[in-house]
Amino acid sequence: MDTKNIDSKYIANTYARFPLNIVKGKGCYAYDETGKKYIDLGSGIAVNTFGYCDEMWENAVKDQMDTLSHCSNLYFSDPCAKLAQILCEKTGMKKVFFGNSGAEANECAIKVARKYAAEKKGKDYYNIITLVNSFHGRTITTLAATGQDVFHNDFLPLTEGFLYCKANDIEMLQDLVKNYKCAGIMFECVQGEGGVNPLDKKFVQEIDKLCKEQDILMICDEVQTGNGRTGSLYAYMSYGVTPDVFTTAKGLAGGLPLGACIIGEKAENVLTPGSHGSTFGGNPICCAGAISILERIDDTLLQDVKKKNEYILKTLSDIEGVESITGMGLMLGIKTLKDASRVLTECMENGVLVLKAKDKIRLLPPLNISMEDLKEGIEVLKKAISE
Repeated sequence: MDTKNIDSKYIANTYARFPLNIVKGKGCYAYDETGKKYIDLGSGIAVNTFGYCDEMWENAVKDQMDTLSHCSNLYFSDPCAKLAQILCEKTGMKKVFFGNSGAEANECAIKVARKYAAEKKGKDYYNIITLVNSFHGRTITTLAATGQDVFHNDFLPLTEGFLYCKANDIEMLQDLVKNYKCAGIMFECVQGEGGVNPLDKKFVQEIDKLCKEQDILMICDEVQTGNGRTGSLYAYMSYGVTPDVFTTAKGLAGGLPLGACIIGEKAENVLTPGSHGSTFGGNPICCAGAISILERIDDTLLQDVKKKNEYILKTLSDIEGVESITGMGLMLGIKTLKDASRVLTECMENGVLVLKAKDKIRLLPPLNISMEDLKEGIEVLKKAISE
């Protein structure tokens, strides 16, 4: 049996897979079982920060594999401690909890907000405001945090205590904070699964203002936007605010499962021994991969991400068939006159892999993709959109 048949027989039917079996990758290139090469402008949904099998990342991971593969969190380990130090020093935050995914990082943030509020104000201060069209994960609680009914319907009842505000609706946000006992406000600076929609700066700054006034935690979900993806190390840095808690995962470890909940001064002592945990969180191999990634996300790379953003916008904005382009950095959503699924299929047939978000084409290329490869991929996309 070939891979596709084995997959169909034995793997839970949770993915509508494309008819493509990727067998290897290098840099921005993926290869199928026939040897056909594809320029991957999705990078594993923003996971392969520096593309497939980046040499420096590989060496860091292999060295760690030869040293210490796993260590219980009952003990100290060097990569875990070093990575936490890097995250805090680069952001000014104080503490880090490591898990395995964005959903797990967001679960931790929710727990931190509720425990903080319970200790400060009482246990009835448990509501978390999130945004309509948000996406925060697929566990029962992070589904509840996700402001999209389409993800809720099959799994009711969900965890209680979540309120949904329309993105950029300051008046609605103010009313929710006034009328409900809240523990936190949780948001993505750019809503990824919701259609690659950046929030207005005034709205984010109003969230910051209300959280400070009411002593509730501002939680920024940087699972997809983080680690250089939007042209800043973390997207909130482009909005002139500093959250009390932010979460990240996806591109953090460059292809290995790692999530992090990073906690600022206000709530740095909320988590205590026994209040939270994760068997695999902070795995030495994953942390070694993440250290290799974060140490190379510098101002030069971030400026390059912005230049590539400018090239994509300039190339695609005025062509026939493009209605709009949203997003930041190398996290872009393209609304096309042609059905996005058709555009995606035509790109794949012509050796370029793109993604979808709602009815848009979504681009999440490796941050270090060369301009030559980016131009080649965008030309294929441009043709698929306009013909």
